Amino acid sequence: MKPAIITLFASVCMAASPLTACAKPAQPQPADYAYTAESTYKKLAGTYPYIHIASKQPPATVRVLRNISYVSNQGQALQLDVFMPARSSSSSSAAVPGIVLVHGGGWRSGTRDNLAPMAIRLAECGYVAATISYRLSDEARYPAAIHDVKAAIRWLRTHAVEYQLDPTHIAVAGGSAGGQIAALVGVTNDRPEFDPQAQHSAVSSAISSAVQAIINIDGLSNFTSEEARKYEDDPRKQPSAAGAWFGGTYAEKTEVWKAASPLTHVSKNTPPILFIGSAQKRFSLGRDEMVEKLNALGIANHTVLLPDTPHSFWLFDPWLGTTVEAMAVFLAGVFEKP
Repeated sequence: MKPAIITLFASVCMAASPLTACAKPAQPQPADYAYTAESTYKKLAGTYPYIHIASKQPPATVRVLRNISYVSNQGQALQLDVFMPARSSSSSSAAVPGIVLVHGGGWRSGTRDNLAPMAIRLAECGYVAATISYRLSDEARYPAAIHDVKAAIRWLRTHAVEYQLDPTHIAVAGGSAGGQIAALVGVTNDRPEFDPQAQHSAVSSAISSAVQAIINIDGLSNFTSEEARKYEDDPRKQPSAAGAWFGGTYAEKTEVWKAASPLTHVSKNTPPILFIGSAQKRFSLGRDEMVEKLNALGIANHTVLLPDTPHSFWLFDPWLGTTVEAMAVFLAGVFEKP
């Protein structure tokens, strides 16, 4: 089976308690604002003068619930924001699919607010989208971020009724480091070693953190290839972004680098995957090999390539429209959404 590769140019269709309680109120995790749409725009505007930062202002058709604590770790709360279709008393009460969005930033920077524009547009398309904070590498090394995302998925499923969400239709998506994290979260569905929260209480173990679809936007699929290690294991960087997250170089932590690669965990239980890629080859490394494995197992997958685009394209218009349209088309197919 040949990989399905699509190139798109069109634009898009237009408070609760944490699961893990503490004796004292948990404090929100401090944000790292080094990686933002604004800082990235300054780097890209000269080459791409027609772009502009996607709006974070929700329209009246989107309801936003902010700063909701979904889990706490040693007294520090991790929070998320929920973006959902605004419904009047006369509108349909049918449950809609959900999607957890994981921001990028080299595993050490970035905030959930970077994905607010994407969440707004997904809500406009009829999805409940949650942008989440997770522990960055200077606070907790791999696989803490994986644990956090799975906890957020479980939290969303736990609150399905409250947010008129279909708990059987939840996806995970992310960009850059967030794309790699999202992919790893999805390919390790129901793997207890990647989900310690499931072992903490009867409530957590009874509610799955599994997702039914994965969207990887310009995130690595394999850390271990020679080409990937030229960037991710650069000896001039002490440590590299990946090395800081893993707690060592490839030579020092070979098994960790392999375990963190989504390619490693592809199996017959892997859910459908959408890859959305920029024109920067560095961030697609491992994708072709992963597609080959998915095809061999008969697992649905699609690859959408955006030509002449930089990394972080999803933070800007006109590319965000193309990105969300690809996401909505893919999810509609997976979830059989009319």
